[in-house]
Amino acid sequence: MSVLIVEGDFDPFKALQSHQQLLTSGQFGACASFVGTMRDFNEGDAVTGMTLEHYPGMTEKQLTAIADRAHTQWNLIDTLIVHRVGEIHPSDAIVLTAVWSAHRAAAFEACRYLMEALKSEAPFWKKETLADNSTRWVEHNTPGHTT
Repeated sequence: MSVLIVEGDFDPFKALQSHQQLLTSGQFGACASFVGTMRDFNEGDAVTGMTLEHYPGMTEKQLTAIADRAHTQWNLIDTLIVHRVGEIHPSDAIVLTAVWSAHRAAAFEACRYLMEALKSEAPFWKKETLADNSTRWVEHNTPGHTT
């Protein structure tokens, strides 16, 4: 299980490949992953950039707790969460969640759970820059998730 907070650009597909190479060949039958990227719109407005802040230490602890819950609920071999902070621009990767398991159902369900829990529970704050150069804090995370 790995949780990484990164500043600056990252390649989610290279991160996925690098992590998977650490696993024992033949150990898993499924890998499900999700990559979230920045949109150039929100709440009806054009968005040109975003600053994503977090609470160091607390954020990693919360993401680890989310991954631990997933491992408790599903029979998982491994999980990976990579989340970017700092200055972000449209189409930049923000988050990667990945799950390895023996079977696809657990991988799909757990990967979705990781993302939904992360969006509703992890301490991240987003400040958007709009097309007119004004800024605003995003007030709402994703509503509560279901397990």
